[in-house]
Amino acid sequence: MKSTTLCLILLSAGGLYCQPNPYRPLDQWAQLPTGRKLGSASAIDIDRKTGNIWVADRCGAATCAGSTLDPIFEFDPSGKLLKNFGGGMFVTPHGMCVDKDGNIWLVDQAIKDGKGFQVFKLNQDGKVLLTLGKAGVAGSGNDTFNSPSDVIIAPNGDIFVADGHGGDTNARIVKFSSDGKFIKTWGKKGSGPGEFDTPHALAFDSKGRLFVGDRNNNRIQIFDQDGDYIEEWKQYGAPSGIFIDAKDIIYVADSQSNAKNNPGFKRGIRVGKVKDGKNGKVMAFIPDTLPTPESDDHYPNNPAFAMSTTSGAEGLAADTKKNIYGGEVGAQKLTKYVLAKP
Repeated sequence: MKSTTLCLILLSAGGLYCQPNPYRPLDQWAQLPTGRKLGSASAIDIDRKTGNIWVADRCGAATCAGSTLDPIFEFDPSGKLLKNFGGGMFVTPHGMCVDKDGNIWLVDQAIKDGKGFQVFKLNQDGKVLLTLGKAGVAGSGNDTFNSPSDVIIAPNGDIFVADGHGGDTNARIVKFSSDGKFIKTWGKKGSGPGEFDTPHALAFDSKGRLFVGDRNNNRIQIFDQDGDYIEEWKQYGAPSGIFIDAKDIIYVADSQSNAKNNPGFKRGIRVGKVKDGKNGKVMAFIPDTLPTPESDDHYPNNPAFAMSTTSGAEGLAADTKKNIYGGEVGAQKLTKYVLAKP
């Protein structure tokens, strides 16, 4: 298969950029339990020891509220299901991280019936090891969240939570010690350096810099681990998901750009390199295939979401072979993207 090339006029940069698409999608990759339908899925990560992929969907629907289905899945790279657990624990599984010891960290982004707005640390059998936030309580204090979106664990075990999901929710990063003690918080609603409008995704590079997907501001902001601002990148669109591998290849999922909210950018997955001396230049682009990203029509199988609000991958991860795994909220599917053979 020959690589295709998509040329984008990036209005914010004022220039013409062409990125190849060396990938092909495998939509039927994940082997779900018999009769189990996948729900919206933005929580996904790789266990870097085993290479297995962990995913949390929203219980076969747009939410886990009222459901007893198990939302957490472990798949091997071939898509074989290894584990499935977590029923009755969450309202809206949203962001996920697998730490260096293989523990699963999962963010519950919504609240209902006394649940939600928490971050959970689980072992690989589903035992809860640590909980951050107060169940079913919204707040902006040191021990509460208001619609948290993602979580990431630093090499020394410190915990970073992206707290907020737009609107009147929080817009900050909250840092905790490895045992869950509050250390600090930074950020507020806005568009200036160190301000956020939907801090939706988190990742670390090999230097320990924290990359924050500031989605509604259509940028990635980069900080040190004390919250000191370093720089921003706008060439990756509206970042819903960020993954950086051990070689500092960065993968960014843009599930929201369209002509209205981010002119000049198309939805899809952008791939670049953090430390190539090119300031994170985009090297490849997998375009989203939805033909109507401006449409306010709702998905026939998922009426909770309009096509104008999301399409393509929101969460993503990549393995050592550069295969990319994307979880979709609108279309409710998992896709594995593999490098196309020449």
